[in-house]
Amino acid sequence: MTKIDALQTAPNRNARVGFVSLGCPKALVDSERILTQLRTDGYDISPDYAGADVVVVNTCGFIDAAKQESLAAIGEALQANGKVIVTGCMGKNAEDITRVHPRVLAVTGPQQYEAVVSAVHQHAPPRQTHDPFTSLVPAARNDLGNGIGIKLTPRHYAYLKVSEGCNHTCSFCIIPSMRGKLVSRPVGEVLDEAARLVAAGVKELLVISQDTSAYGVDLKYKLDFWGGKPLRTRMKELCEGLGSLGVWVRLHYVYPYPHVDEIIPLMAEGKILPYLDIPFQHGSPAVLKRMRRPAAAENTLERIRRWREIHPGLTIRSTFIVGFPGETDSEFNELIDFLHDAQLDRVGCFTYSPVAGAAANDNEGAVPEEIKQRRWDVFMQTQAAISRERLQRKIGTVQEVLVDSVTADHAVARSMGDAPEIDGIVTLQPTAGLKPGDLVRARIDLADDYDLAGTVLAS
Repeated sequence: MTKIDALQTAPNRNARVGFVSLGCPKALVDSERILTQLRTDGYDISPDYAGADVVVVNTCGFIDAAKQESLAAIGEALQANGKVIVTGCMGKNAEDITRVHPRVLAVTGPQQYEAVVSAVHQHAPPRQTHDPFTSLVPAARNDLGNGIGIKLTPRHYAYLKVSEGCNHTCSFCIIPSMRGKLVSRPVGEVLDEAARLVAAGVKELLVISQDTSAYGVDLKYKLDFWGGKPLRTRMKELCEGLGSLGVWVRLHYVYPYPHVDEIIPLMAEGKILPYLDIPFQHGSPAVLKRMRRPAAAENTLERIRRWREIHPGLTIRSTFIVGFPGETDSEFNELIDFLHDAQLDRVGCFTYSPVAGAAANDNEGAVPEEIKQRRWDVFMQTQAAISRERLQRKIGTVQEVLVDSVTADHAVARSMGDAPEIDGIVTLQPTAGLKPGDLVRARIDLADDYDLAGTVLAS
């Protein structure tokens, strides 16, 4: 959960909005957009419930646990403030919210930016006239004056959303029913936003969507323009454009389609980070078929092998589900074999949780909870050993790292193989002269299952 408690607001702004952002980075980008519009409309952002005229809760509705977290956050805001507007994925089915919290003022669904802003205007009208230009005076950590709007990430990295929605029909997922079909942004528009972020001091762009590898499919790779040059709205051209900006570019939510092969040489050339976030979800072809996963028929292990031949330093992170309906012992063992063969660097795992409205709920062969947990334990122990062995190889190497935070006795940084909040960290010493956003060279001295420690080297 991200409570918006660090924004510096201008004085003399009487109408104030509290904000709670839940869920994935894509929802965080939605929150940034809503907050930017509210600031443009003359609102201040309250750092606490008590000081807010109204509170907006941006919810997540992907799995039952996320829904419960969202309902709890709404309840907390209602208790502390009393005036709450709900938006986001869970808002797609308003009755799921109003049944539990009938006192909410309004409920809007995901991407309904105008509707949630309109609800704020209705229930907490701006109390002063304002000039939308002078109201965008840069705050301490949010440079609104340069066109990037409010950011909820640290100044040195930002999420760059390239599309909305998804065309896939995975049996365990309801994202298309909440966020709709794939809608790609024109490549020129995306690159313009990226250039503004870099000009504002962003050192790392994290490319996000529901399926980054499908970028532009819905537009039939339409020709667009950026910097006076023609570009196709396609993944490769997008990566080439981003790679020309001179900052770290990290790709998330990529599927192992053949055209992704074209991106690996860009990594080998140093244009984008050698990092792919690929949600494989399982290693058994039979389970993947029941999951209706895209690229399920691809020879994934062979593709990974070829990628690493082109760039041996490629980092691959992924997520998996154990205990999917009908998963047998044999199919789970196929997953473990896949882990050994794939040698993935960063991996997360979830036990299967039914989601209301998902097709997989009708599948036979529900796996008992105790078996799910036992399989999760085996999975995580297996992957921890793989991760530990792969990180041990980095000891003695020199890595470029990006500093995220600095204290008196150490700094926390990330290597090219570590995305913020989901991957590992690199603990650094000495800290003299370091500040967040610095790119420095470090010798790796220690490694454990997931994290590294090293010494900052002189420039």
